[in-house]
Amino acid sequence: QVQLVESGGGLVQAGGSLRLSCAASGSISGAYFMGWYRQAPGKQRESVASISRGGSIYYGDFVKGRFTISKDNGKNTMYLQMNSLKPEDTCVYYCKMRLSFGDVERWGQGTQVTVSS
Repeated sequence: QVQLVESGGGLVQAGGSLRLSCAASGSISGAYFMGWYRQAPGKQRESVASISRGGSIYYGDFVKGRFTISKDNGKNTMYLQMNSLKPEDTCVYYCKMRLSFGDVERWGQGTQVTVSS
């Protein structure tokens, strides 16, 4: 069973950058869907960015060119480069993957991002 582990979170000042990683225990080269989500305390989890098997990329409206999603199939790792961070980006960030259309949703344990003003 493929497992996901996020890393790269931490404390950063507003305007700073972080790169999150989502390492999979198996191959991601044919993954149907991979994405980043985030959740703040008391709020619903929201989609940040995603990439499909066909290469289509989606970003949440709030990203506005600040974040970039990518993946390295050779390393079985997905990334989220986050620039120009704002205090409102403070959340736990999760990665999600579906290996195929009918596959279950696989989630990582999350990594905390805190942006100070």
